[in-house]
Amino acid sequence: MARNAHPEVTERRILAAAKKLFAEQGYEKTTIQDIVDELGDLSKGAIYHHFKSKEAMLERLNDDDWAAYQQLHEQMDSRNDLTGLEKIRLLFSTSMDSTEHLDLARDTMPLLDDPATLAANLQFWSTKLPTFLRTFIDEGIRDGSLPTEYPAEVAQLLALLCNYWLMPHFYPATRAEMEHRIRCLRTMLDAVGAPVFDDELERRVLDGMMRIAAVRQ
Repeated sequence: MARNAHPEVTERRILAAAKKLFAEQGYEKTTIQDIVDELGDLSKGAIYHHFKSKEAMLERLNDDDWAAYQQLHEQMDSRNDLTGLEKIRLLFSTSMDSTEHLDLARDTMPLLDDPATLAANLQFWSTKLPTFLRTFIDEGIRDGSLPTEYPAEVAQLLALLCNYWLMPHFYPATRAEMEHRIRCLRTMLDAVGAPVFDDELERRVLDGMMRIAAVRQ
C-alpha cells in the first residue's frame, strides 16, 4: 500500500470535516462514521491512523483556536494605534464575535466534567492565560488606560472568572442572571482600576455566553 506523502493535508481535511459537523450537530451527536461519510473517501481506519479518537480531534481544534489567538496577540502587540485597554477589549470582543470559537467552547465544556481534564484547564487558566493577558495590562498601566495597582490580580481575575465563573456549564444562568453576573465582574474590575468592560463589550460577552449555554436542536 502506498504511503500518504502528505499526512498533514489529510489531517487538515479530517479536522475541517469534524469542525463542520461539530458546529452543525454538536460534538456529542457527531460520530466517527459521520465524519467518514462527510469526507467520502477515507475509511474509519484511515481516520484513526491520524486521530485516536473524536476527543483527540476536538483537542486539536482547541489547540488551533489557541494558536490563532496567539497570532492575534502578536499582531496587536506590534500596533501603536491602540492602548493596552483597547487591545484587551479587542481580544475579548474577537472571541465573543466568533461563532466558531463559541461553538468550540460549547462542545468542549462537557469534557471538563472529567476531573483530570478540568485540572489541566485550571492550570492553563491560572498560569499561561494570565501571562498572555498581562502584556496588555502592563501596557495599559504605562499608557494610562488601565490605572490599576493590581496587574497580576487583574490578569488572574480575567482568566479564571471569564473561563469558569461566567461559564453557564458550571454556573447555569438565565440571560438576566448572566447579565447581572457580568455586571458584577465589571464592577469588581472597575473598583481595582481595570475598566475592561464597557457597555459594548458587556453586551458581546453576554451574547457569547448565552450562545455557549444554548442547547443544540
